[in-house]
Amino acid sequence: LGTYELKYFFTTAIANSEADGDAHSAESVRHRIRDMVAKETANAILSDDDIVAGLRSDGIEIARRTIAKYRESLGILSSVQRHREARLKG
Repeated sequence: LGTYELKYFFTTAIANSEADGDAHSAESVRHRIRDMVAKETANAILSDDDIVAGLRSDGIEIARRTIAKYRESLGILSSVQRHREARLKG
């Protein structure tokens, strides 16, 4: 048990590109990244820039370096490493 800081119970917010749009939680953005990578094919591996473009088309403003940070925190390999693994699998 013990005492927790209030920020422990909340995640950071990612801005929406629309002026009147709601912000997105960092956790929901991580979930979207996980889903995007899970749906990629061996012939169409998504780079961090591709993921940024996909999220921006959904109205989520996010930097490529943030995508890389979230991807690494999820244990997802880089696009180069995922491409190599896809080639090895045949």
